[in-house]
Amino acid sequence: MTDQTLSRMSDRLDDWRPDDMAFWVDGGKPIAMRNLAISAFALLLASCVWMVWSAVVVHLPIVGFSYTTTQLLWLTAAPGLSGAVLRLVYAFTVPIFGGRLWTTISTASLLIPALGIGIAVQHPETPYGVMLVLALLCGFGGGNFASSMANISFFFPKEQKGWALGVNAGMADLGVAVVQFAVPLVIGGALLGPLGGGPHAVAALGAPLETHQGVWLQNAAFIWIPFILLATAAAWFGMNDIGHSQASFAEQAVIFRRMHTWINGWLYIGSFGTFIGFAATFPMLVKAQFPGIDPLAYAFLGPLVSSAARSLSGGMADRLGGARITLWAFVILFLAVSTMTICLNSGVFWMFLLSSMLVFATAGVACASTYQMVPIVFLIDRMHAYDLQGDLGRARALKEATLEAATALGFISALAAFGAFYIPGVFGLSISLTGSPVMAIQLFLIFYLSCIVVTWMFYCRADAGLHC
Repeated sequence: MTDQTLSRMSDRLDDWRPDDMAFWVDGGKPIAMRNLAISAFALLLASCVWMVWSAVVVHLPIVGFSYTTTQLLWLTAAPGLSGAVLRLVYAFTVPIFGGRLWTTISTASLLIPALGIGIAVQHPETPYGVMLVLALLCGFGGGNFASSMANISFFFPKEQKGWALGVNAGMADLGVAVVQFAVPLVIGGALLGPLGGGPHAVAALGAPLETHQGVWLQNAAFIWIPFILLATAAAWFGMNDIGHSQASFAEQAVIFRRMHTWINGWLYIGSFGTFIGFAATFPMLVKAQFPGIDPLAYAFLGPLVSSAARSLSGGMADRLGGARITLWAFVILFLAVSTMTICLNSGVFWMFLLSSMLVFATAGVACASTYQMVPIVFLIDRMHAYDLQGDLGRARALKEATLEAATALGFISALAAFGAFYIPGVFGLSISLTGSPVMAIQLFLIFYLSCIVVTWMFYCRADAGLHC
């Protein structure tokens, strides 16, 4: 190891061996931690931009926008859909462009929707098509998760990947809570002075547009711009590319032939899909089932609980085994979602709130443990493939597993991100057909049972080929 190799100012790390303990202790760890810190900050902002529309859209009617309820619902759903689609692309970008360059580009791209929304919401005559495009552009924030997680997985030894991925992803989940908590606060005053524009005239709901207070709705988007600029500069000047992580799309596409890509994708749909879907659905359920309760007063709690659980659970999965934690997390998730039916039927809000918080916390744990499993599963799988080829085979297995796991982490995050679109849809369909969300909950319970069976069969039973 040379000082040049691990120089703080070196953009590219051609010699990177985090699983070599001497290398890790003698300079590798500080570099990995610096990249993680910058990545986590950028990912929090990306999540804020991805979810900002859910906090903006509820205020559009009271500042003069005459959109229908259906149009408003599509504005809310559009970022989830575009973010999930972009994750399918972003999953492959880091080995092609490098983590430093791509983090810089993807973080800077958040300026487009932030500026666009901040300008557009100041003009109630803005065409709906323009607003829909801006909502879709918020998907840039959702896409960033795939590339960020793939990038961070290269930096840490296998014994700490679960912790590092948990911290990084936990900050992304925290962004959902931050935006839902911060937006109602920042739109109440002229935080940005003359640069931010003037206040909107606000009407009482159901009344003509008569001013009774002012609101700076543009602040919901503009407030993130200084932080985006800071994170972009930090990524460019403070992050590193890892030389041996570079690969073409064709080299990465091998993950589509790996069975465990799809198995872990199924499990992550059950964990992250639950988190992001219930985060989007919680206000709707509260409003529909508990009249008189302000859903926005509680909307940030679930994402906050989930992000904390995810950040704390990665290290636990490293110590106890990701598969074991995942199995029990899905068992608890099954029980927690089951109790939601009882709580909804009881009409007691605090019981429903507690059951919902348990769902969010358990989903956060399952997110961390599922992600911890992926690098281990791919390493064991590749080791089995080169079992009889000695040291050369083991070196090749490690290289292939590291690249494939990183790409798979991004790809399965894309599969799960569609939860922001389909879970609210299933709840809405259930309510429209039956007048109750119970049918949707029953479908989710069947899915959780499948996750329990899959985890036990492939990763937990004593004779499982990839016991982890």
